[in-house]
Amino acid sequence: MSEPTKTCFTVNGKAVEVAVPARMTLADCLRHTLRLTGTHLGCEHGVCGACTVIVNGDAVRSCLMLAVQAEGASVVTVEGLSNDDALTPLQASFRKHGALQCGFCTPGMITTAHALLSEEHDCDADRVREVLSGNLCRCTGYIPIIEAVLDARATYRKARED
Repeated sequence: MSEPTKTCFTVNGKAVEVAVPARMTLADCLRHTLRLTGTHLGCEHGVCGACTVIVNGDAVRSCLMLAVQAEGASVVTVEGLSNDDALTPLQASFRKHGALQCGFCTPGMITTAHALLSEEHDCDADRVREVLSGNLCRCTGYIPIIEAVLDARATYRKARED
């Protein structure tokens, strides 16, 4: 077995330094080393989207990325989308529209939607469907999720204008 590799990156605005096996995924590093359990592991093949985090502004499947590949990167997990105890407008919209049931897919849906709305705050329903098509939900169906994302657009639009 090889020696752990030291890797430095930023998670949710805080610099971290971890010593991890070279083949450890970013998802496992976040969950097991850094104890950020909001990032869920589903298929571990990049298909379900439950492990989606934001790396340097892009939605990324953390089960497909090695922790050492995050060297120097900025990583945002679902825990990092809010800096207080209140729900973010996107999270509140998910709640308002009943866009979650068991909650397993929710962190990946929210981080994916956040990345989309941060860049395309005027996206339409077709674009939301396209972007979220890689995130699987077995409970709610997708209509409430799409409605929640569309409802949250105004908040992102306003934030961009400010």
